[in-house]
Amino acid sequence: MATPSPKQAALELWTLRLTRWLSRFLHGFSRHWLLLANLAMGLYVGLPFLAPVLLNTGHERAGNLIYLLFRPLCHQLPERSFFLFGEQWVYSLLQLQERTGLELVPLRYIGTPGVGYKVAVCERCTAVYGFMFIFGLAFAGVRKRLKPLPLKAFALLIAPMAVDGAGQLVGLWSSTWLTRVITGVLFALATIWLTFPYLERGMTEVHHSTGGPP
Repeated sequence: MATPSPKQAALELWTLRLTRWLSRFLHGFSRHWLLLANLAMGLYVGLPFLAPVLLNTGHERAGNLIYLLFRPLCHQLPERSFFLFGEQWVYSLLQLQERTGLELVPLRYIGTPGVGYKVAVCERCTAVYGFMFIFGLAFAGVRKRLKPLPLKAFALLIAPMAVDGAGQLVGLWSSTWLTRVITGVLFALATIWLTFPYLERGMTEVHHSTGGPP
């Protein structure tokens, strides 16, 4: 049997080390995937609320950076966003026009000390990601027992958001902050209920296959 060359031996050793590292990584990740997912979702929903806090405390550069970061992820329309540290939690476009004295309120209007500062994502996104975080935390208590949501039920739960958004888009009606929140919560529930049981099953299999207890 031929003796492997130094290059071949080094390659085999490097491959073995990489395989072991990947196995350890997958073993640890599969064990703590729910914690990591909830931390990521908490960060995703927490940063938009941090933006108005930073502006209200005079840290404009850091606050504006968060608005910029979430700009590709949400339309951020002020008349469809929650406001902190102002007179009201929500404003209609007419109310914003009255308070700013502007006939055309900028699409990316952030706010002022009197009006308050908007959350960096809209009301619907706030509801979706905020309750995905909440339902993700709740899933920890039922992760071994909860079965995936049937697809028909999933479609039923996400339909209100699709109908509400589409109706507003074509001008049939104007949704309110309450309908955006309710439809967002239903969408979040459907998404977590459908995906997390499958993830739990898959991650359990990965954990076992990489050295976890059966």
